[in-house]
Amino acid sequence: MTNPNWSPGTQTTTVEVLRSALAKRGPNWEFVDYSGEKYTLGFLDAQSTSLAHALRASGARAGECVISILDNCVEQLLLLFACAKIGAVHVPLNTAYKGEYLRHQVADSRAAVLVAEKEYVERLIAIEGGLPDARVLLIKGELPEGMAANKLEMRMLADVLVPTEEPTGHESKPGDLAMLVYTAGTTGPSKGCMISQNYLCNQARQLATCLHYDGDDVVWTPLPGFHMNQYSATVLSSMMVGGKCAIYPRFSVSRFWDELERVGATVTHILSSMVRFVAEAPDNPASLRYKGKLRVAGGAPFPEELQTIWRERFAPKHVHAPVGYGLTECAIVTSVDMTVPRPTASSGTHNDDFEVMIVDDDDAEVAADTPGEILVRPKKPHVMFEGYWGRPAETMKVLKNFWFHTGDIGKFDADGWFYFLDRKKDYLRRRGENISSMEVEGVFSLHPAIQEVAVHAVLADLEDDVKATIVLVEGAALTEEELCRWSVENLPYFAVPRFIEFRAALPKNPVGRVLKYELRDQGITEATWDRETSSVELVKR
Repeated sequence: MTNPNWSPGTQTTTVEVLRSALAKRGPNWEFVDYSGEKYTLGFLDAQSTSLAHALRASGARAGECVISILDNCVEQLLLLFACAKIGAVHVPLNTAYKGEYLRHQVADSRAAVLVAEKEYVERLIAIEGGLPDARVLLIKGELPEGMAANKLEMRMLADVLVPTEEPTGHESKPGDLAMLVYTAGTTGPSKGCMISQNYLCNQARQLATCLHYDGDDVVWTPLPGFHMNQYSATVLSSMMVGGKCAIYPRFSVSRFWDELERVGATVTHILSSMVRFVAEAPDNPASLRYKGKLRVAGGAPFPEELQTIWRERFAPKHVHAPVGYGLTECAIVTSVDMTVPRPTASSGTHNDDFEVMIVDDDDAEVAADTPGEILVRPKKPHVMFEGYWGRPAETMKVLKNFWFHTGDIGKFDADGWFYFLDRKKDYLRRRGENISSMEVEGVFSLHPAIQEVAVHAVLADLEDDVKATIVLVEGAALTEEELCRWSVENLPYFAVPRFIEFRAALPKNPVGRVLKYELRDQGITEATWDRETSSVELVKR
């Protein structure tokens, strides 16, 4: 007797997706474009095999992590397949990380082998004393002159890439890990989500299906390789249908339409902030020439007022905003075909991959149109995360009553349409980056002039931004601008607060816990300092 609520589905791996594309299009198919540098399917297959052997020779083993700190480049993509070919786990880290942010994730992964751009080597050398498992650093580019490591053995990546047709002798299974993706910690340090081969591929299949990808599509994105989106929404989904993709180094408003025109893009994947920047930019010759040529314009999220502007000015055939709801731990749990009309602000409805339930604080299901916490469980194997890396207790905590507790608030209406309403967990999201308030507070607490700090979201310019509300040590002489400049040196650029406010005390409950909801509700006050009115500049490095 079979369980009607459980199906094996289509189980696959990243390498199997690559092989299927090779069988369909052949080795000479120019699959991916990096700023004009084009790479064929045959190159990706052969070079990832060479890289797999190099990783193994450097000490990487099946089931172990390989760290990468790379800008958008073909080496980042090669690592995904190379790791799969030896059973290792690809761990792409945010290139803005430095100091304790970076040390925690590298150490937590227990990776022996690291791969990094030349520009980021100094950051790794600065923290190598806190990386007990790290052994070998493979550097993209020349070895840095005058820079020596005490423990890490530094090698040029180009020197270890020896062409070979010898198979690696390993075949990853659908349930094997493809990646670790670190999520912003809310009650502690950031945690590594274990992403299986099949989960990554299934998300790609979902997106390709909902957005009607086909072999004529060219999917374009500037999103970084340390997010799942680049692999699922752009690379693997394009491979599955025999299409092409283009990956740009970083988003540029002035170059946006020129780049789409250069590669012949039919689909874009960008963030909500980028959607707004493009909408607010004046017309240019490229935007006028490319009007009506996009099949799908995608942003997450894509507010209704911006959809209207895009349709009127740029005439894409479809706007998706987005095709569903999900988290790093589980996606896409509700979805909708982009051609199906749906209510404004809805993120789709139930699909064949997940069960979704809205519950009260006692995990009892609530009625339609009633907000509650979003709970999820899979209908198929390996379509959501396998747990938190090295944290079984925290994994079990979020799987209470055998449902994954998202910590988010949502609802279903009477017709079964799903709506995401709010984030229950105490973390922030700014321009596509998840920010752990606790980690930012931990950095601020290192400043000798700070007695207490609460980092929280405030609404500014129609989206959340970061505010630090601070109590100074008695007698401390410190200005908001001085503190902001200090934070620029000690935080990733995206985590540097835009707003700072000094107060005599923070609001607290009877047991001493800071009432952040009060600070969020108070928002920007007359006493709030705004970085954007100062001379402080952020550099995205």
